[in-house]
Amino acid sequence: MLSVLTSVVFAVLASRRGCSPADVPDFAAHFGSKTRYEDSRAYRRLLAEPAAVDRSLPRVPSGERCSPVHLTAVVRHGSRYPTVKNIRAMRQLSDLLRTASPSPSPSREDGERSAAWRRDVLRRWDMWYTEDMDGQLVPKGREDLRQLATRLAVSFPSLLGEESLRAGRVRVLTSSKHRCVSSAEAFQEGLHLSANVTLAVRYRHQVDDGLLRSFDSCRGYVEGVEKNRTALAEVYKFKRGTEMEALRKKVADKLGLPHRGLTPDLLEAAFFLCSYELAIKSLHSPWCFLFDREDAKVLEYKCDLKLFWKRAHGHAITLAASCPLFHHVFRSLDKAGRPRRSGDTPPEPASILIGHAETLLPFLGLLDLYKDETPPTADNYQSQHARRFRSSLLVPYAANVVLVLLDCTRGPRLQMLVNEAPVRFPGLPEEDAPLYRDVRAAYRHLLDGCDFHKECEGATGGRGPNTEL
Repeated sequence: MLSVLTSVVFAVLASRRGCSPADVPDFAAHFGSKTRYEDSRAYRRLLAEPAAVDRSLPRVPSGERCSPVHLTAVVRHGSRYPTVKNIRAMRQLSDLLRTASPSPSPSREDGERSAAWRRDVLRRWDMWYTEDMDGQLVPKGREDLRQLATRLAVSFPSLLGEESLRAGRVRVLTSSKHRCVSSAEAFQEGLHLSANVTLAVRYRHQVDDGLLRSFDSCRGYVEGVEKNRTALAEVYKFKRGTEMEALRKKVADKLGLPHRGLTPDLLEAAFFLCSYELAIKSLHSPWCFLFDREDAKVLEYKCDLKLFWKRAHGHAITLAASCPLFHHVFRSLDKAGRPRRSGDTPPEPASILIGHAETLLPFLGLLDLYKDETPPTADNYQSQHARRFRSSLLVPYAANVVLVLLDCTRGPRLQMLVNEAPVRFPGLPEEDAPLYRDVRAAYRHLLDGCDFHKECEGATGGRGPNTEL
């Protein structure tokens, strides 16, 4: 929390900028995987109306009658506390500000206040994060999942409504991590609220790390990427590159610190403090005044490089490690779409899978989405401003991929939503909801292949770029 003096000073600074402490930084959509869902893309409408839904869903061909029969959603957990690693870096930064001898302020002021004044404000900031928080879900994170569940239930009441809940037919699987289990509970709470079910919530979820953290058991991934520094060579190069070095010196000057004192990791810790204060407390933190939008884009790119080369398209083994989830999703769709006789049990209406950014990114990769023609590297930042692979847009807190199977006149169709927005399948760009058989044919090479055990127990090389699976 801010001390009384710091709060007063910050309020003065905020008033000079024409905003209040509750306002959102103008670069809030550039926090990478630490971006709030409502700040991502067009979802800023949720700031004003958390229950806002797209009333045009599902989108089906004109003149064709369709009804939803099954929904599978792969969902990231909600807003969380920092992990122990981040908390230690934050504490180190806070200690540095309190103990380091200030360097002379630069001769040209950066516009608002002297470095000494700014440093004094941040010295008085209370380092309130503790290691026992370690990535746990925060109250805002529970609300993220409740609101997402409510919106999906409004869009698909026949699948996520009262009848499905009372019958216990909404299946929920979750990663074993505490933040995911708490998110699974919150999602179910949201469904009950939306359906006006007066019964106490009876949580029905199962832990399945084999699906939602399959990368942990993929030896090829763990040895070839996770523990292989050369797999992230582009990240380390950018970390010491021109853009990051210029930003590091700029922020050090703003804090009145010697350049050598503010390491790249501590620079990132300052940026994370801005993002966490916003995500956890809806606070425009004084840490945010160290950065502008162009600075945030540099740090966002560093995050994107790490996620691309560690969790997404960068290495084929990373995508192969997600094959169990890919196969599970399509098996669920296959089962729901099979012809049934009148006496057969109706298909399971919904399957909710709660995981991590590391769960969603390789799944999106297997779907062949958000893959740029030129991959991001340490040397091409300036040409990557229009890149499709932006973690701030793809995997903010509570990010989701929803696949809705529709029973239509011409046969089953499949509608895909990414963060609640319709997205067309690669190779099938003409329709929002193509025939399911066409979608399946587009991914036949993965459905008939994509052998997790073969890929994960084979060679562990993670150095080369991604190749087709």
